Amino acid sequence: MSDDPYKALGVPKDAPQADIKKAYRKLAKTLHPDLHPGDKAKDAEFRAISAAYEIIGDAEKRKRFDAGEIDASGQERPERQYYRQHTGADPMGRYESAEGYGDFEDVSDIFADLFGGRRQSRGGQGFAARGGDVRYRLDVDFMDAVRGAKRAVPLPDGSAIDLTIPVGIRDGQTLRLRGKGQPGMGGGPAGDAYVEIGVGAHPVFTRDGNDIEVEVPIGFDEAVLGAKIEVPTLSGKVSMSIPKGASTGQRLRLKGKGIAPAKGAAGDQYVRLRVVMPRKIDTRMEQIAQDWRDNVSEDPRADLWRAV
Repeated sequence: MSDDPYKALGVPKDAPQADIKKAYRKLAKTLHPDLHPGDKAKDAEFRAISAAYEIIGDAEKRKRFDAGEIDASGQERPERQYYRQHTGADPMGRYESAEGYGDFEDVSDIFADLFGGRRQSRGGQGFAARGGDVRYRLDVDFMDAVRGAKRAVPLPDGSAIDLTIPVGIRDGQTLRLRGKGQPGMGGGPAGDAYVEIGVGAHPVFTRDGNDIEVEVPIGFDEAVLGAKIEVPTLSGKVSMSIPKGASTGQRLRLKGKGIAPAKGAAGDQYVRLRVVMPRKIDTRMEQIAQDWRDNVSEDPRADLWRAV
């Protein structure tokens, strides 16, 4: 692990939090173990940037790291354990300096203020502290996101967390795993793990909330005469009726064929039609088209000119 998380992520020490997040996500997308199975060097790099982001990706931890209170692994620096030796505390633990801390009743209050929530253990021996939170990013494919799945999140130490991806999770959503962060100190509880989900695009389906949209090509004859065709949905093929005179851009609805979340109603699927002409136009089609042009006065651009 690098001693300098800023260097590990390639950002300056005065970088805004947004730039740090952007740098981490860019690196994570190229170094993720799923993209380099068996590549130990890439795996080590991924663990290094994850560990770095765990520190400076969190504004509070970053502040403590910059102040020298914690090291690059998130651990308290040894000298902090002996803070009391450098104070004016009397044997009873009261702080007697005139430096503005007179309101603290005992040294445990000072630790609580300096170290973000430390508390004295019940036995009065030492201090218990909650472990730090950790943050990860997991990229999943579109179908795993809309159907739900189980995935393993690789950790910097080589282990993994089993994660249940709920049905319908959206890109950028974060899942919280209680107690899966860094272990506590002095008997304190473990921190939490936060997993940000990145959802990939699908070559056919697009999403709008819980609704799904898909573009389906239809032939010239199907558009003119109508037809029954099969269309893809999240749950497989279904049959759909195409009305006579269908046009490109027309949308047909398949009720309840969108995303079905654990709570709430399922979304719908919208089928957007696209009329595709034959690759080769034969004599019969030319004759039909010429006859149509000669005998039908309907202007397909009438609505366009009325709107101009």
